[in-house]
Amino acid sequence: MSIPNDDNIVASDTPVYAISIAAQLCGLHPQTLRQYDRVGLVAAHRVAGRNRLYSARDVQRLRYVSQLSAEGLSIEGIKRVIELEEQVLALREQLGEFHRERTSRALVVWRPQYRNRGQ
Repeated sequence: MSIPNDDNIVASDTPVYAISIAAQLCGLHPQTLRQYDRVGLVAAHRVAGRNRLYSARDVQRLRYVSQLSAEGLSIEGIKRVIELEEQVLALREQLGEFHRERTSRALVVWRPQYRNRGQ
């Protein structure tokens, strides 16, 4: 038995699932996926301008949307929760960058540019 080559593994953001498969993986009806696409909760990749394809990341997001919906949130509420979570993630990344800069041991040399005042 051989170990599969990493070159054959599909990235999580590569659209590979047809709408019927994605719906089955999420436990949703394909029409629900179309609605979520229309309102902007998930942006399916369009093939030939018509067929929708979903990535593993899209399926994960659809499951999350389904969970929030089952907990009683409206579509607008779900959109707001996701928007706020994305903002928190961006702020955490920014905070991490500030922390890395502050604790960096790199030597920074400042050399002011002297201008010849006589000219």
